[in-house]
Amino acid sequence: MNEKDIVNDYLTMIKGSLTGYASVISETDNTQLRQTFQKMRDQDEQRQLKIYQAAKQKGYYKPSNPANSNEISAVRSEFMQSL
Repeated sequence: MNEKDIVNDYLTMIKGSLTGYASVISETDNTQLRQTFQKMRDQDEQRQLKIYQAAKQKGYYKPSNPANSNEISAVRSEFMQSL
């Protein structure tokens, strides 16, 4: 397994844990437990950002092109209509 594969696997694992945190946080009634999971989620988000930036710098990941203002307006309009 090469470094690129390891980085991609790690990013996938973090993405999974972030999804899990969202479920647990939204279903937790205990304030202290909720805050603990939020702190863990925040730490994973920071780790994910660092690994993502390293992967992008090494060319392991190429983000999509930014949306132009017309595309952003169209999506915003669709979203607002669905509310």
